[in-house]
Amino acid sequence: MSSPLTPPGLSRTEPLRPLPKLIFMSRWLQLPLYLGLIVAQAVYVYHFWTELVHLIEAAFGNKEAIGMLAEAVMPVAPGAAASVPPTKLTETTIMLVVLGLIDVVMISNLLIMVIVGGYETFVSRLHLESHPDQPEWLSHVNASVLKVKLGTAIIGISSIHLLKTFINAAHYDAKTILAQTGIHLAFLLSAMAIAYCDRLMAPMLKQDAHAH
Repeated sequence: MSSPLTPPGLSRTEPLRPLPKLIFMSRWLQLPLYLGLIVAQAVYVYHFWTELVHLIEAAFGNKEAIGMLAEAVMPVAPGAAASVPPTKLTETTIMLVVLGLIDVVMISNLLIMVIVGGYETFVSRLHLESHPDQPEWLSHVNASVLKVKLGTAIIGISSIHLLKTFINAAHYDAKTILAQTGIHLAFLLSAMAIAYCDRLMAPMLKQDAHAH
């Protein structure tokens, strides 16, 4: 006898046939991808602390650290002569470095959403319902919610990049600034379109759920 949560005609204990079982088990092929993203997360952590150490050293007057930070946040235009390395830490350099650190944190947050939300949605349950540190957004995550959250995170990252470009506008040409602005608007419109489509589909999904 099937339970009330089991669809009619299908026993909960009925074994899968070989082909459906193989197809269903193929979801575990994604596991190395998520493990690889965890490695990428570790690389971002290392990069964050490297940049933070350089910033602290530059704040104490280390000329080499100041030069490295200036080279990282102030690109040289193609064909332009190399500028004289700065000898002191400026407010603009500090702001650009801090925005870079924020950018790393936001990308790290994006990685966590993909790793945890993607694994929970497409591979296997993590069973975090009773865990005190369960993320609030994970309690109602599904493919649609994950798409919207990822789109929002990408817009935030693009906003940081665009802000860095505006602050450092003297080192970019007009075409680069316009291109980055256009790309940011494209991300924004794409996220709005995804959210709108999910909103349109929500009533239909609820009707299907009630019908079953």
